Amino acid sequence: MSLKIQKRIASDVLNVGESRVWMDPERFEDISIAITRDDIRALINEGAIKARPETGVSRGRYRHAHLQKRKGLRKGPGTRKGPVTGDEWINRIRSIREFLRLLRRRKIITPAVYRALYLKAKGGAFHDKRQLKTYIEEHNLARR
Repeated sequence: MSLKIQKRIASDVLNVGESRVWMDPERFEDISIAITRDDIRALINEGAIKARPETGVSRGRYRHAHLQKRKGLRKGPGTRKGPVTGDEWINRIRSIREFLRLLRRRKIITPAVYRALYLKAKGGAFHDKRQLKTYIEEHNLARR
């Protein structure tokens, strides 16, 4: 005896999926006789048909990973994001910008030249201060 139709109707009445409908195995005969929604509602009230609780997602894996991270683990190369050279770039651009500010403060370059060189540095035109000095000399950007 198949209870497919009863299960479908019960899932509709209970407003859950068919996989969450539970039917009392001892009341199969009563359930198989039920063919209308009212019959199914009566069986739900009697407790012969119920909705199983929702299954959530376990937080066990998260808890374990979080504990390991608090210990300072899980920081290897497979976890890291972004370019490897991120810190190198920061140090390089800071030294170049500091040098540019020094040149502007000492009036060796004009504010307009400072701005142009600043944007070039931001674009990655200079690898270090030495390259920046060479560029200034080659293009006669220094006042003195």
